[in-house]
Amino acid sequence: MSNLTSRRSLRVAISKRLGTALACASLTSLSVDAQEASIAEGPIDSVTVTGSRIARDGYDAPTPVSVLGAEEIQTSGTANVADFVNTLPSVLGSSTASNSSGSLSNGLAGIAALNLRSLGTNRTLVLLDGQRSVASASTGAVDINTFPQALIERVEIVTGGASAAYGSDAVGGVVNFILDRGFTGVKTDYQYGVTTYDDNPNHTFTLAAGGPFAGGRGHVLFSSEYFTQDGVHTIDRDWNDRGVFQINNPNYTPTNGEPFRLVGPNMAPSQHTPGGLIVSGPLRGTYFGTIDAATGRATVGQLAYGVTSASNPWMIGGDWEYTSLGHASSNSLAPDEERRTIFGRASFELTPTVTLFAQVSHNEYQGLSYYQQTPNVGNVTIRADNAFLPDSVRQQIAQYNAANDPDIASFVMGTTNAGIPAAGSDNEREVNRYLLGADGDFALLGRDWHWDTYFQRGVAKLDERLINTWNNARMALAQDAVVHPTTGEIVCRSSIADPGNGCVPINRIGIGGVTQAALDYIIPGNPYREQELTQDVAAFNFATNDVVSTWAGPVSLAFGAEWRKEKIDGFVETQYQAGWLYGNYLVTQGDYHVTEGYVETVVPLWEGLDFNGALRLTDYSISGNVETWKAGLTYQPIQDLKFRVTSSKDIRAPNLNELFAAGTARTNTVNVPPSNQAVQFVQKQTGSLALQPEEAESLGIGMVVTPSFVPGLAFSIDYFDIEIQDAIGTVTAQNTVDLCFEQGVQAFCDNISYVTSGDVQQISEILLVPFNFASQRTKGLDIEASYRLPLGHGDLSLRALATHYLENSIDNGIDFPVDYAGVNQGGNATPDWSYRLSATYVLDVLSLSLIGRGVSGGVYNNSFIECVSDCPTSTVEHRTINDNDIGGAFYVDASATYSFAMGPAEAEAFLSIRNLFNTDPERVGNGPDGNNIPAYPQTNRILYDTMGRVFRLGVRMSF
Repeated sequence: MSNLTSRRSLRVAISKRLGTALACASLTSLSVDAQEASIAEGPIDSVTVTGSRIARDGYDAPTPVSVLGAEEIQTSGTANVADFVNTLPSVLGSSTASNSSGSLSNGLAGIAALNLRSLGTNRTLVLLDGQRSVASASTGAVDINTFPQALIERVEIVTGGASAAYGSDAVGGVVNFILDRGFTGVKTDYQYGVTTYDDNPNHTFTLAAGGPFAGGRGHVLFSSEYFTQDGVHTIDRDWNDRGVFQINNPNYTPTNGEPFRLVGPNMAPSQHTPGGLIVSGPLRGTYFGTIDAATGRATVGQLAYGVTSASNPWMIGGDWEYTSLGHASSNSLAPDEERRTIFGRASFELTPTVTLFAQVSHNEYQGLSYYQQTPNVGNVTIRADNAFLPDSVRQQIAQYNAANDPDIASFVMGTTNAGIPAAGSDNEREVNRYLLGADGDFALLGRDWHWDTYFQRGVAKLDERLINTWNNARMALAQDAVVHPTTGEIVCRSSIADPGNGCVPINRIGIGGVTQAALDYIIPGNPYREQELTQDVAAFNFATNDVVSTWAGPVSLAFGAEWRKEKIDGFVETQYQAGWLYGNYLVTQGDYHVTEGYVETVVPLWEGLDFNGALRLTDYSISGNVETWKAGLTYQPIQDLKFRVTSSKDIRAPNLNELFAAGTARTNTVNVPPSNQAVQFVQKQTGSLALQPEEAESLGIGMVVTPSFVPGLAFSIDYFDIEIQDAIGTVTAQNTVDLCFEQGVQAFCDNISYVTSGDVQQISEILLVPFNFASQRTKGLDIEASYRLPLGHGDLSLRALATHYLENSIDNGIDFPVDYAGVNQGGNATPDWSYRLSATYVLDVLSLSLIGRGVSGGVYNNSFIECVSDCPTSTVEHRTINDNDIGGAFYVDASATYSFAMGPAEAEAFLSIRNLFNTDPERVGNGPDGNNIPAYPQTNRILYDTMGRVFRLGVRMSF
């Protein structure tokens, strides 16, 4: 074979495989190697896939890799590829458009960001054709929906440490979306989706084309995508109407034997109603109903409190449905969305050994979702001479004042603000990506080499805009409404002394009294922030499969370098920087750059035994130097059996938000010990330049069995153990309060600010600052099996994926360690088992598929003590609770595809049904802190389906 021919062969092999290899990096979740995985569900082009930058025939890296082909993705019938990837057992806690509707002030609403091992989206490295992509938020979250869905050939997921090969963020894993760069022809796809409740209708249209030019020396690709859906802006589902929450027991004392926490139905906030509830003093329990047309004032009632206490923000029974009215279920179940994507790529063979390529993509997103019908938890002060006060209450105050001292000059009210629209976000994002590069082959000292280089610029323009959030100062003026002493008109008290101040009085007493003029006054504009993220990347790579030969075979070598710069800048009008209920945006500004180099090798030790090692040196402009490494072995004593082991050191560097956040503020509530009284405050979160990269040590041990006596069968099991040191994080506002008031930790008391109201100091602000303080460890097992066999006149493919968590613990060194393995509540939830079972039968032109997916049952907290009576004294470390169990879930999805010819086109009609049996989510009692808890779904929407049965039907055509 000539040198030119051999170099071309090397180029074909490596250019296909090297791009493929850049997929993969960290935790073990889908554990079958790509060669075995590819047999599972639908054919995938013959390609050697590895978890490293070394690509050569007959070698599989010690890091587990799983491959999802285009056919499998299409069969699932999901609206986008991110929704499909999120059904995999190793992917837990991902951000989706449906579960991020509460992410107002950070601009994350609507982003689809993947989360391997539930370690956080910022610890999962996402690549497109082996290259980084600019984030869609300052937190570093890469929105999968910015990728060209129509050209995705396959998705490769590597679960095992790979920072040595790919750099920062490859701690939880790496997911690489591989494009079909050789696609030739034209294809189009239309899909329509709707739920069984006839809501959330959505449409998807994609078009892709590709073909050669210049006599085959060049190739061009184009794709476009349009997606739109109507959101569901309340949680209109029967399973969400029982008032299931987790609350602090109103009757608890350290000695009465009752549990400290209660979970159950018929629970609701006790400190507000839709039209207002007086929460303290002699008029406690008086609530204001609808406006009486005859009097123009609210009707008055007396709340039946049920089981509660004066300081507890929750109650059981009584008028629980009424206090929940309007606020409960006011969070968007699904957002309004509109996406447009255009992608183009061209390559040209400049010489037989050098190819140039250029790539450009443009993505636009707009999404509207509602956070909640904003509550005020017992902190609205109404003066006794308020013009909208009902006469009966005015008389009660007068009678009380005549007989008592001191007088009632005002009262404190809680309200869910009926008549004021729910607050939410209307975010727009524009993400552009430009790439120019080259690759080729050359011979040096008798060795064939492959090289590639590229420069990429990514720009994300973010318009983070809030809706229906009021100005606090204007609200205070507007709600202080009085009768003008001269004109007899109802005016703002402030307008008597300053008639030109423009204040419009608002009636917060009762339901039906809020006017449009009052709304226009308290909401004079929508707070917004414009931000621009810029990412520049320059890289080059060299690789050879035969740098030197040993007694066991040729040694492979890959090395390269990368330079990257991340920058953020923005603009916020001065009027929107402070004084608003939500938002209070500040400009985040800053940049850092990274310079790094790596080397990786594969050394055959003897027949069937290979060593894979990698080292990367990285220099961060802010935090300095760091080293990462990987060492692994694969051993295949016989064709049917393979063993693998990998150990690595990996890192995650602080992102732009963690470094440079200027101090965005939002309104929240905490329960203040020892009374557990709910207090509303402003939560302020900043960045810190003192942060250092997180460091993680990973270990993976596994085996793959492909018995030759059972053709088509593959099985693997892998053990993973990942330990993160100096993890970056913040202590939550509630934990800050608990650490200060219950444990007396002064460092956290220093982060709490107060305001004096009369003789009482009240919490006004809590400051949250990120720092390197925590350790986190996750370990468990990944199990995968696949079997393909002929059945009748067709082919049957079976596949099973499962992840079993043995530990997922966090120790911040401040409060008590928490192990989330087996926990089914909260964002860190990692059930003992998560699994996905699939069966696909292909018979000529018909393809049928069934998928079963689910999670095992779990608990609210592994440290909780479950008891109903004779409970021990509850402690911060071991809270007592009446019911610590949360049920698991099993969902069935079904799809059918029929292929047919339509003139010159090959066509497919398909129908998919997600959650075939319309299985309700398990009810989960969320709480007890946070004023948004009743507005959110009464389940864990990260683990459980909330939409119900979803139908998708459509047609695909290719020419």
